[in-house]
Amino acid sequence: MESKRNGTPTAWRALFITSLLLLSGTARALPTIEHWQTAHGARVLFVAAPELPMVDLSVVFDAGSARDGDRPGTARFTNALLMEGAGGLDSDRIAERFSELGARVSTWSERDMAGLDTRTLSNPAQLEATISLVSLILQRPDFPPQAVARVRKQMLTALENDKQSPGSRGSKAFYRQLYGAHPYGSPPGGTPAALEQLQRGDLEIFHARYYSAANALISIVGDLSRSEAEALAEKLASTLPASAAASTLTQVPEVIEAQAQHISHPSSQAHVLLGQRGMRRGDPDYFPLYVGNHILGGNGLNSLISKEVREKRGLAYSAYSYFLPMRVAGPFLIGLQTRHGQENKAIAVLMKTLQNFVRNGPDEEALEAAKQNLIGGFALRLDSNKKILGYLRMIGFYRLPLDYLARFSQNIRELSVEKVRDAFQRRVHPEHLLQMVVGPVGNEQPKQP
Repeated sequence: MESKRNGTPTAWRALFITSLLLLSGTARALPTIEHWQTAHGARVLFVAAPELPMVDLSVVFDAGSARDGDRPGTARFTNALLMEGAGGLDSDRIAERFSELGARVSTWSERDMAGLDTRTLSNPAQLEATISLVSLILQRPDFPPQAVARVRKQMLTALENDKQSPGSRGSKAFYRQLYGAHPYGSPPGGTPAALEQLQRGDLEIFHARYYSAANALISIVGDLSRSEAEALAEKLASTLPASAAASTLTQVPEVIEAQAQHISHPSSQAHVLLGQRGMRRGDPDYFPLYVGNHILGGNGLNSLISKEVREKRGLAYSAYSYFLPMRVAGPFLIGLQTRHGQENKAIAVLMKTLQNFVRNGPDEEALEAAKQNLIGGFALRLDSNKKILGYLRMIGFYRLPLDYLARFSQNIRELSVEKVRDAFQRRVHPEHLLQMVVGPVGNEQPKQP
């Protein structure tokens, strides 16, 4: 007799679930990535997605805060002004034009990169008009003086607000201590002194240097043929400044000397950060470190750190760890918030948990559960064109293998306890961790919530 549950045959339930997955796109085949270089030197990654009459586009430049030099905030300041006026159109008219076209657009800036994303209909007339507007913004930003003054004030206000946030203070201090004079140690949002000194001409110079075709990656996902995507990319690249690609970033040593810092802040809780320099994108140890961290502190309430800190001792509502791979070694970070007076106890628990994990690695049961969780959830990371676009941007910018997505599950499946333990023992050094605490010091009274 066929088994039933809630009156529904098991076979029919399986068929129903499979149908839902197919309809939602989570069971879609892995995307085929095509790549080429435009006549003007821009690299292009493209995935044809004819299911919807849409085109998602991202134009990324090696123009993040790592290129700020001795004036922190230049990259973000420049990027924030792209939509404030271009080719004689003011910000209101630019916004109106995108609205009339039914297109969405956003600009953004990080440590490694900066760029512009847009989504528009694949209808030739609307697509052509949208790309023309995007080209104008990227090629000929006006940097209007009044907009420069306004954005400068906004960025300065953001810095003042950061002073009231223990999380922001801790993060900035952590990167400063971890990276020192390396570009990653510089705050992307700038400093008051640097922002006051930056002039319109400085932003124009930064744009001309870094927003060039040779320094660009164009990622496209949508309802286009290869030839249509090539024409789109050529149109974008041909209008960009003709500067050389950015130089290679300086490497950073993986290990630093142990340091401890307590920043006085009248918060109701102490914010704790522990960490070291971790790994870069494309690192040969990426998968064992990634999966190992999923077990250690990356799987929410199910992680070892959360169980030790929250469930067993009630020291924090949440505790976590993560690697943030970047162009060169990004940070490995462990964090939590705890009541003032408990920070030393919480740090001791974090350290013991980390030391045990580095020494012994995960057990077989935990590793198998992590593999199933990560592989089983992988399809959800590719269930929309926007998510695929994000992966194209990452694969292209960091020059990862084009079969990265196809090999993802297999790379996880092949891991063993020995491989994870070996990677952690070589790459994670509890005795060299930077410790950062932001909160009341000694007998200081914390701020009441």
